[in-house]
Amino acid sequence: MAGLIFLGVATLGLLLSASAWLPVRRLGLFSFFYMMSGWLTGELALQHLAWQALATLAFAAAGAFESVAGVAGLALTFASWGLLLASFLRGVHTGHETRTALATLALSPESAVSPLHGLARPFRMRQAGVERICDIAYGVSLPGDKGRRNLLDVVRPTEPGERRPALLQIHGGGWMIGDKREQGQPLMAHLATRGWVSFAINYRLSPRATFPDHIVDVKRAISWIRDHAAEYGADPDFVCVTGGSAGGHLAALAAMSANDPRFQPGFEHVDTRLAAAVPFYGVYDFLDRYGIRGRQKMEPFLARQVLKCTPEENRELWEAASPISHVSPEAPPFLLVHGTHDSLVWLEEMRAFERALREKARQPVLTLELRGAQHAFDTFHSPRSAHVVRAVTAFLEHVHAQYAAAREAQKA
Repeated sequence: MAGLIFLGVATLGLLLSASAWLPVRRLGLFSFFYMMSGWLTGELALQHLAWQALATLAFAAAGAFESVAGVAGLALTFASWGLLLASFLRGVHTGHETRTALATLALSPESAVSPLHGLARPFRMRQAGVERICDIAYGVSLPGDKGRRNLLDVVRPTEPGERRPALLQIHGGGWMIGDKREQGQPLMAHLATRGWVSFAINYRLSPRATFPDHIVDVKRAISWIRDHAAEYGADPDFVCVTGGSAGGHLAALAAMSANDPRFQPGFEHVDTRLAAAVPFYGVYDFLDRYGIRGRQKMEPFLARQVLKCTPEENRELWEAASPISHVSPEAPPFLLVHGTHDSLVWLEEMRAFERALREKARQPVLTLELRGAQHAFDTFHSPRSAHVVRAVTAFLEHVHAQYAAAREAQKA
């Protein structure tokens, strides 16, 4: 019996390891579950190897290997360990990918990353010298607010300062779930150690909220930051934006739609231009105009839950919701981050947006394609996420250095 149970456990372990190694999509309703499996296993490969090793030792003590089933389970376990080690090494080697992406601007990450980064405490976000001020209202609660959606957190250095560069962080969650406390934490904490001030926001969620409520809230937050940044030591004239998944969509849309009156009802006069954008695994084209997703397109979900209409009923709204429709020469500098194994938002969608940007944008457009990375890879500490955090930091600090130099030139 112990051998049969071990065979079942080993089979589960191998399936988890395979989900981290193999890029599989077009799974329909199972895409989310595959993403969760590949994400947690791939970014926590050594932790998974540890529990599998402990389980193997326990079953060995129970005599599992005295049966054919137990020996078969051991063979599956060894195969699983091989995939886990390969996944771990692929994450460690992300440093090469980040250096290649930054080479366009002759940049390099500011510090090395340990191969064991995050091993002991992958979910610990507290960092010395960094403080978080929670639940500040950036505006009144509007219709469609499920509660606490008009609030933001400030992540900044504990040491006093002024005119520090600012970052707006927008969480993901399919425009329907999520919270400002759940995403972007490693990046914001690291930036705080480098003297940045980050503002992580909530926004109204579907299905109670209907687009453009989501982006209107992002613009309201930008307006609030313009008015209150100095109170938190930030520079109101230099604000960058980032976010993942739905947050990546909103980050790109906010960067591409500066001062668009459709998204600034009642505060059309506010300057909502942003200095740079770093969307992670974002959705850039609601209309799937290049047929990338085919039968897996998001249109039914978006029409039912987010926009509450079909493209045939309101094509203008669907175009307005798509960042790719807003590409222009005035786009700010972009760093696009996406994993090759993303089973929810596909890499080809990022590449299509990149091509559109490169055709028109005057400012630099960098792309960081991460071999083996799943959706949401950056939400906790791992070697891969640490490499990417440092690459994003190098990019943002480059943009800020150019801004600071131009500011000094104006004073001279």
